[in-house]
Amino acid sequence: MIAVLIFLAIVFSIGGWWLSRQRLMSKPWLEPGFAGVAPGTEAINLPANKVGLGVFLAVVGALFALFISAYFMRTELPDWRNIPMPRIIWLNTGLLVLASAALHCAVVAVRAKQLRALKLDLLACIATTLMFLFGQGMAWETLTAEGYFATSSPAYSFFLMLTGVHGIHIIGGLFVLTRTTRHAWTQTNNAALRASTELCATYWHFMLLVWCVVVVVLAGWANDFVDICRQLLPLG
Repeated sequence: MIAVLIFLAIVFSIGGWWLSRQRLMSKPWLEPGFAGVAPGTEAINLPANKVGLGVFLAVVGALFALFISAYFMRTELPDWRNIPMPRIIWLNTGLLVLASAALHCAVVAVRAKQLRALKLDLLACIATTLMFLFGQGMAWETLTAEGYFATSSPAYSFFLMLTGVHGIHIIGGLFVLTRTTRHAWTQTNNAALRASTELCATYWHFMLLVWCVVVVVLAGWANDFVDICRQLLPLG
């Protein structure tokens, strides 16, 4: 339960920041001037695709929060044995950071109408993401070679579940990213290409955040913090 609250707090904090950037919290009836469109409220009518992505990411965040909560509850049982983190996980994390950075650069390029830079950034994101997925497969293979199996190691089962579900979401995002990249070569509507690129960037940034939380949990760095929360919770 504590893990759920922590994860949801992070997700909702980011969501609140995003909403403030969209000026959804503005109060047009308090704005000076004549009746009509109040200054600074033009972004209230968000495109349906942005709203849909926001809702989807909220659901994904809640899903991972439940998985992480189950992970911490399972660690309390006596048969739990931690597994070592494969070193390639750190390389994979770096690759996902590069993919997210490439999409950020792609957004900057599409806003500046720099089509050549946009194409290179999108291709860079696809390449680093594919390398990330390949590295995840190597991480699973490494642990299996060391004698860890899902049927005999609960810790490895959760490792497979958390990293596997994250990988599935990355693969799903790749389909959309590939379509966006194809449009960069054929699309004449810059507004549509910009919207698609921005949505991909938002998705990749969110999945990077989720991955960082997953790594922190699997590496055991969050254990002390969760233990402190468990001790303080009854006092509240």
